[in-house]
Amino acid sequence: MVAAAALTLLPALVVLPGDAQQATPVAGTPADDVIAGLFTFDVPSREHVEGHVDYPQTPPVGGPHNPVFQNCGFYDQPVGNEHAVHSLEHGAVWITYRPDLPTDQIALLRDLAAQHDHVLVSPYPGLPAPVVASAWGQQLWLDKADDPRLGQFVALFENNGPELGGPCAGGTSETVPIATPAAGSPEATPSA
Repeated sequence: MVAAAALTLLPALVVLPGDAQQATPVAGTPADDVIAGLFTFDVPSREHVEGHVDYPQTPPVGGPHNPVFQNCGFYDQPVGNEHAVHSLEHGAVWITYRPDLPTDQIALLRDLAAQHDHVLVSPYPGLPAPVVASAWGQQLWLDKADDPRLGQFVALFENNGPELGGPCAGGTSETVPIATPAAGSPEATPSA
């Protein structure tokens, strides 16, 4: 009988993407304010590098990045990972969406980007969910753009990167064309 009682106290196994940890609040944020489904990641590096970076998350949540940041706003083409990660360092929230997301959902994301100075929105082939919100070391997977947790994520993490006060305008507005994968091949992931 003791063994049966002990089994009921064991926590459920939770499978997290990549090296994600259970969500922990940002310093000074009460634990009750953490968003359901939030993943946190340890991001040990934020150095400037030239060229392509292989990130452990899709899309990335931080790490080495291009010296030029991506201008915040709405894009209808993918942006380079290395530029977007620099924007995350400046406190941007990067909202990515599958290219086949319904147009009414994309319109909601466009409106959200227009209302914020540090929000970057772009399509991203091969996402693990229809909409993914990323901030420095944080990520949230969503089925729809009108999920109320998206607004909570933006409120909690916008302007909350390691380089506080960093700009999100005056960088680059370059985009990466969406590659059309050959039949039978995995989808390409943008990484300019």
